[in-house]
Amino acid sequence: MQSVRVALGARSYPIHIGSGLLERPELIAPVMPQRRAAIVTNETVAPLYLGRLGAALARAGIETVPVVIPDGEQYKDWRTLNTVYDALLAARCDRATTIVALGGGVVGDLAGFAAATYQRGVPYVQVPTTLLAQVDSSVGGKTAVNHPRGKNMLGAFYQPLAVIADIDTLKTLPERELRAGMAEVVKHGVICDAGFFAWLERDLDRLLARDPQALGKAVLRSCEIKAGFVSRDERESGERALLNFGHTFGHAIEAGLGYGKWLHGEAVAAGMVLAGELSRRLGYLSEKDVARIAALLERAGLPVSVRGLSAERFLELMSVDKKARDQRLTFIVLEKIGKALIRGDVPRELLRDTLAVAA
Repeated sequence: MQSVRVALGARSYPIHIGSGLLERPELIAPVMPQRRAAIVTNETVAPLYLGRLGAALARAGIETVPVVIPDGEQYKDWRTLNTVYDALLAARCDRATTIVALGGGVVGDLAGFAAATYQRGVPYVQVPTTLLAQVDSSVGGKTAVNHPRGKNMLGAFYQPLAVIADIDTLKTLPERELRAGMAEVVKHGVICDAGFFAWLERDLDRLLARDPQALGKAVLRSCEIKAGFVSRDERESGERALLNFGHTFGHAIEAGLGYGKWLHGEAVAAGMVLAGELSRRLGYLSEKDVARIAALLERAGLPVSVRGLSAERFLELMSVDKKARDQRLTFIVLEKIGKALIRGDVPRELLRDTLAVAA
């Protein structure tokens, strides 16, 4: 097992990465304020891992309450959140009951938001079971549900007590989900670590073949990168925004084509190519580097273009993005692979020309 620390003073917490961690309740039990936990998971993950995690916690004397929700981005909404509240209230969970989020990004975001708001805040632990959740969404305390007008519009910054990333859970991950997670791994290299990006170019086949050592390295380095950003800028008032590379475009794709039609990582992949093209048109990124990014994403089996959204529809969807300031869109662009920057002054016509390529 290897660990990374998210340094946030009194709210600091560890990210544990390794194999067989679901069987190690000692990673969770010491941080829990009482011996009771509500495990929030979904209908896909529950048959695979709910029993194993519950049994492990029981060996440590922890009583568990299972809360199973439907699987899919389309269920990351207020209605599903309310079913979690209902289950917590029915089980008489109090303010010392720990919520354990067992699943991918949807479960983690929704369960985290439930923890942030139930009885004005209860402790929670992230146990991510998808690559995307292990390398990105489980780390950093962003919790949310979607609104029909935009992704993650209703949420809170709320840090977990710990993140337990068991690499073994990736063995049962559907191929499409594994590839979608690669988008966030690639993003980390693109924005701040050219050496990591080059390693991904060399070892992508090992990652797609689920080589444990390669996956462990990818998860560890991604968590190191994200933990650094979060520690320096918890509430995204500055450099943490660099982690949103490709996401302004990607969230518009998800909202415009319908949540669940494209996986989050797939939309981010196409969004990164658009962000790369915008960077080129702004005079930063070379055409060669745009091609390198697109080629790596394509090798990972991810979409690098999108059809079905006009430039005008893209602009409409992006206008309600939560990263907009004073009704002006903020974009993360690349100077080069390994170095990103924030731009809030992208000319409208240049943006329109970039989007016309995708229409």
